[in-house]
Amino acid sequence: MRIWVDGDACPAVIKEIVFRAAVRTKIPLTLVANQPMQIPRSDLISILTVPSGLNVADQRIVELLDPGDLVITADIPLAAHVVDKGGTALDPRGDHYTHENIGERLTMRNLMDGLRGEGVVGGGPPPFSGNDRQAFANQLDRILAKRRPPSA
Repeated sequence: MRIWVDGDACPAVIKEIVFRAAVRTKIPLTLVANQPMQIPRSDLISILTVPSGLNVADQRIVELLDPGDLVITADIPLAAHVVDKGGTALDPRGDHYTHENIGERLTMRNLMDGLRGEGVVGGGPPPFSGNDRQAFANQLDRILAKRRPPSA
């Protein structure tokens, strides 16, 4: 298993949680972004810088993803690709995307995107909160606990 982080839009507090989890569980982590970012010094943590452009980081994650890998992303179309490829997708607010819920989430995302484009609704998600951070940390722990080898 490897952890992939869609780094460009991921809140810094979530990156820190994932970095600590990767080191604690000894799971390799790659941050994928279109600009250089600071990462902790660890043999387990790396950054993959991709060219700027629409969905370049997302496409690279999907190309490199193996079934069973975990992807941290707020991008619902990317999450859908991850789930289709046999990976696990987790939103920085703690939403765990699965085969059972990704279709509904993608439909809602497309609807809201259309309504925003027509000016019917404005804005995006609410500001990131401490409750979001805690929900993410709890869900991450649950996912990683399920993936621990029996000897761990």
